[in-house]
Amino acid sequence: MAFSSSMRGGRRRKFKSEINVVPYIDVMLVLLIIFMAVPANEAPSVVNLPRAEKSALPPDTYIQISVEPDNRLSIGVHGKTRVAQEDVADRSALLQRLQALHDENPEFPVMIAGDRDSKYEDVIQLISEAKKMGINRVGLATK
Repeated sequence: MAFSSSMRGGRRRKFKSEINVVPYIDVMLVLLIIFMAVPANEAPSVVNLPRAEKSALPPDTYIQISVEPDNRLSIGVHGKTRVAQEDVADRSALLQRLQALHDENPEFPVMIAGDRDSKYEDVIQLISEAKKMGINRVGLATK
């Protein structure tokens, strides 16, 4: 009996404790191809903007800046008793007029009304410039 165990060579077989990763690589490549092909069907130029609900208590009187898509800018004071909107020539004139209106009425918030077709960048720059002037209450007007 001792002889039969020596015929096998007396060595024990080692088990491999490795993971075969080839099937996982195949699955990952298929998923990669699927994720690369699916977004190509959507049009990236179409952006659906959300609509905002009106606030419960809008301000009574405020300074409104209007941004039109053809780069026309206007500024004025809106309130229950008065509505005075004036066109300005360019952005620097608008900022000077905003500073003058804010100095006259520091308690009035600033509302920026950007048209749907106006550039988003223009509206964001106006918010930033108003904040740099020290105007803390700057908001977006919604329709």
